[in-house]
Amino acid sequence: MSKTGVNEVLSKGGFSFDLCRRNAMLQQQGAKLPKYRKTGTTIVGLIFKDGVILGADTRATEGEIVCDKNCEKIHYLAPNISCCGAGTAADTENVTDMISSQLTLHRYATGRVSRVVTALTMLKSHLFGYQGQVSAALVLGGVDVTGPHLHAVYPHGSTDTLPFATMGSGSLAAMSVFESRYKEDLTVGVSSSSTTMSHLSLLCIALGASSFVNVLNFSI
Repeated sequence: MSKTGVNEVLSKGGFSFDLCRRNAMLQQQGAKLPKYRKTGTTIVGLIFKDGVILGADTRATEGEIVCDKNCEKIHYLAPNISCCGAGTAADTENVTDMISSQLTLHRYATGRVSRVVTALTMLKSHLFGYQGQVSAALVLGGVDVTGPHLHAVYPHGSTDTLPFATMGSGSLAAMSVFESRYKEDLTVGVSSSSTTMSHLSLLCIALGASSFVNVLNFSI
């Protein structure tokens, strides 16, 4: 291969802005460019001084159709544990209902309050078995005898234990708020404010998020 040929091959790479120039030219000529459309969910969780707080938006979509503007995405697992769900609504509803039933039977059998780690183990074991086929991304939070706990559970069964967590289409916007405002030993008022602000910020970025926010907190 000639030296010129090598240079031609090496010069190709990186980003190509040819389509950007084409789109700008078409727009100047009056062509209507396709609009950006996005549907999705944003769920968040935060540990504060005396407990844990969860937040979720309320929009459920089917393709580009909003089928429910006030969908409950914070699911009950136990009196001291709840779980926010993102992904396929049917999967999150059924998975959380199943775990809630198992925790109820566990409390009857042991006579003790459910622990957050028990719910975490049940969730990740179930999701890992389906290798991501169950589309349920979860933020699990609760308070037990060992204190407040917050976990992110991914559809393939992997988990994270974090002081604050975000998942869904607006998670980056929500995370930027938490990273800039989070401090240890936050009070419940500041935590609620941060959670609400994270959802307000994602409304400007994630077009799939809705205008309603549900917030739930557990205290020690």
